[in-house]
Amino acid sequence: MDFQTLCTFDTFKSLWSHYGYGGNLRDVIEQEFTRIKGITYLDHAATTLYPESLVRDYFQDISRNVYGNPHSHNPSSRLTQDTVDRVRYRVLQHFNATPEEYSVIFTSGCTAALKLVSESFPWRPQAESEPGSHFCYLTDSHTSVVGIRGLACGRGVVVLPVSPQEVENRARTKGEDVTCQTPHLFSYPAQSNFSGRKYPLGLVRGIQERRLYPACDHQGRWFVLLDAASHVSCSPLNLQECPADFVPVSFYKMFGFPTGLGALLVRNDAAGILKKTYFGGGTAAAYLSGEDYYVQAANICDRFEDGTVSFLDIIAVNHGFEALYRITGGMHNIQQHTYGLARYTYMLLSSLCHGNGRPVAQIYTEGQFESPSTQGAILNFNLKDSRGQIIGYSQVDRMASLYNIHVRTGCFCNTGACQSFLGITNQQMRRNLQAGHVCGDSIDLVDGQPTGSVRVSFGYMSTFEDCQKFLNFVAECFVEKPVAVNQVRLQELITATAASGVLHEEPPINITDGGAVRADDRAKPTEASLRGFGHRDSNSHWEAYTLTNIYIYPIKSCGAYEVHDWPVGPLGLLYDRSWMVVNGNGVCLSQKREPRLCLVRPQVHLPSNKLLLQASGMDTISVPLENKTQTHASYRVCQSKVCGDRVEAVDCGDEAASWLSDFLGQPCRLIRQSPDFTRDMKKRPSGAATGTSLSLVNEAQYLMINRASAELIQKLMSSRQDDAEGDQLLDTQNVISRFRANLVIAGVEPFEEDNWPHLTIGNTRFVVAGQCGRCQMIGVDQETGTKTKEPLMSLSAYRNGKVTFGVYLTHQIPEGSSKVSVLSAGSLIQPEPHSS
Repeated sequence: MDFQTLCTFDTFKSLWSHYGYGGNLRDVIEQEFTRIKGITYLDHAATTLYPESLVRDYFQDISRNVYGNPHSHNPSSRLTQDTVDRVRYRVLQHFNATPEEYSVIFTSGCTAALKLVSESFPWRPQAESEPGSHFCYLTDSHTSVVGIRGLACGRGVVVLPVSPQEVENRARTKGEDVTCQTPHLFSYPAQSNFSGRKYPLGLVRGIQERRLYPACDHQGRWFVLLDAASHVSCSPLNLQECPADFVPVSFYKMFGFPTGLGALLVRNDAAGILKKTYFGGGTAAAYLSGEDYYVQAANICDRFEDGTVSFLDIIAVNHGFEALYRITGGMHNIQQHTYGLARYTYMLLSSLCHGNGRPVAQIYTEGQFESPSTQGAILNFNLKDSRGQIIGYSQVDRMASLYNIHVRTGCFCNTGACQSFLGITNQQMRRNLQAGHVCGDSIDLVDGQPTGSVRVSFGYMSTFEDCQKFLNFVAECFVEKPVAVNQVRLQELITATAASGVLHEEPPINITDGGAVRADDRAKPTEASLRGFGHRDSNSHWEAYTLTNIYIYPIKSCGAYEVHDWPVGPLGLLYDRSWMVVNGNGVCLSQKREPRLCLVRPQVHLPSNKLLLQASGMDTISVPLENKTQTHASYRVCQSKVCGDRVEAVDCGDEAASWLSDFLGQPCRLIRQSPDFTRDMKKRPSGAATGTSLSLVNEAQYLMINRASAELIQKLMSSRQDDAEGDQLLDTQNVISRFRANLVIAGVEPFEEDNWPHLTIGNTRFVVAGQCGRCQMIGVDQETGTKTKEPLMSLSAYRNGKVTFGVYLTHQIPEGSSKVSVLSAGSLIQPEPHSS
């Protein structure tokens, strides 16, 4: 059975029968999730998506009812209090618990719930007369759990990380019970947010009863913190079967809305040990301001909810439950549906091979997705090329974005699991940090070794088509053709599934050919086959290296303005990316979010000191290049971010804001970098001027590309035209415009500039600051604002997944120099290659 046959719904149904919720899932998607049309959303472990009926019903609720502060006693406040209490009960009902057994403390999220436990737990340091407390956690834990150790260590507590294997392997008969009441805390996840592995819920009682390690080795009273945030998004949790003492959850992982709201479920028998020091509004039964006298509220929820709870968000949770059960019928159905999708994706991805027979993916899992009781709807992996080398997760993420496939990459706030699965030692982690890699960045490989991985995760509204599009994306972009399937591996997985009984009525499919099936005979163009594209003969070479074009982009992410002779200022080309557009919340807009920005054509008119804003169908308006009216009311100072850097800016007034809002169809404003604000370059290359300052650019003062490199990519795109999905063939100038460079050069071999450390253009010397990594933004046609997959696909194909094009430059103008430097199109270029 070839790959294309495996990627059909009939094959999927033969492998898993529990799909959907009794009706037509497509109808549900069209009614409840119209906004995801064209999007393959596979990041449900980060947050799931809310159905439209949830938000609609919620807004109808708060529009029809008056909800007052629950700390008051008027009718609107009583309505709020009653509704909040109703939601508490609904939460307990969902987890099969009662108010007599558990209390629901609302927090701002799962992390806040964990922090509440860490700050309130009665940690006891070691003393001569009795042992001290232990804080133990599974190494496969979220950062927010591991972070408890910071507080615990500060209070003299022994911190003990425990590997998953140790819990049961080191279990033994506990010592003789004594009256020791030293409190200890053991934390573990019901489901790993890294791999989706489900840990036995029976560990809760095993630790509480001191039958399992580490509780069996230490006398005292053991409490269990069960991190349920990842588990409850797609699986039922029955607190009758696992009576954990503390259970933190986040509701956005369950419903998608509201965000910023979670809860700590506290077993009432354990609540008495928690001790607070701070007390906020609503938590006191009585206190005196003139004396150290305070009596805490008797109700557990009131005691720990400092101040007024986010009652409107809590009301939204009720609508979340209503929508969830109305659409799916319950968590068991969700578990079956999502597990089936994850299992199917795992089976095909783990069997997928390059044309030479090498596997395409390294999958990080403890088992083989045998059962929904041991595995959640998460698949974690890295892709490998035909030589067996890991493809960096950032490259996968960029290509996925081009296909509108939303995944998660990195270590997922779970360093322990990441180290374990990827084989990263503590020493390597420290070396990675020294190499510049930090949590959450895009440095995916250090010395050829992965620093993280790719995660896809499913939600209750995920469909077979999501799996299909993802698998086809992997095959199209990362598999050396022809696509092959390891039939032996696939048959083993199918047999294991049948043996486990999870197929139920559906018979397994039969594979008759034990060899590798070749599904696609269309081989990807290789560098050798394209060699003629990048090597000009002696009759076509340029006589000299030349600067052919100069572009400035006065407004970040808006259209280019070509100039011929242009001043160079301390931040780069004068007025290049001095302005940017922000949305109604003050967040920078780019063509990734709003591709129509490229249709805004700003022009700098130096004689009149004006920046002209032009766009088709709009009247031309202007804003001053240099704002001399510092006290104008509408020119307020504001803050935003560019590439993670805080920038201080000045608002350019209501006229520009209205013009941009009308054209883009959303509230937005034009802001300009404050003249007295300095933003330094993050990674200053060797030889660059001290304190290299930047405008609102991403990385460096200039971006330079090579016309020959663009021509090569354009020819490669022509060779791939048969595989294109009706995309119009781009000419070389269109390709150049998509890379949005400041400087375009000619007379150079393709990608020759990658190896230059320095160059001189005219009389100005530049330092090469590194290569420019590309993303899906180069798919935006700068003339129409439409998106295509090219030229990113061809660039990735030619450079073997390395999507860099062009180099960053910084200038070397002597500090304190009053001489104005000018760059001119047509200037000669003198490169300085690396010395051999």
